[in-house]
Amino acid sequence: QVQLVESGGGSVQAGGSLRLSCAASEYTPCMGWFRQYPGKERELVARIGTNGGSRFYADSVKVRFTLSQANAKNTVDLQMNSLTPEDTAMFYCAADSRGFCYTRIPATTWQYWGQGTQVTVSS
Repeated sequence: QVQLVESGGGSVQAGGSLRLSCAASEYTPCMGWFRQYPGKERELVARIGTNGGSRFYADSVKVRFTLSQANAKNTVDLQMNSLTPEDTAMFYCAADSRGFCYTRIPATTWQYWGQGTQVTVSS
C-alpha cells in the first residue's frame, strides 16, 4: 500500500501563489493532483509520468499551474500561480503503480490517494 503525504495549501488572495507537495512512500510511475468542489466529483488537475513521461494539465489550469518532480522521483510539486476564487477546492494527491499514465484521467482509475489539502482563494 503506497502512502501519500501532502503538504502546502492554505489561504491566499486572488492573484497569489501556492505550492502543493506530495511525497509517496515508494516509487509509483504515475502521480497527479486532483481537486474537488463541494458536491462534485474529483477532477484531474495535473498528471505526470514520473519516469520521464509526459505531463497533462486541465485546460483551466494550463499556463498557471506547473507540475514538477523533486530530486526524488516519488515526490511531485504543484506550483499554482495567478490563483482565482474559482480555484478554491480540496486538492488531493493521487498515485498509481500500474503505469499507463496517459489513460488515467477519471479519479476511479487511480489507486492511491492522499488525505487532501484545502486551497482557499479570496477575492
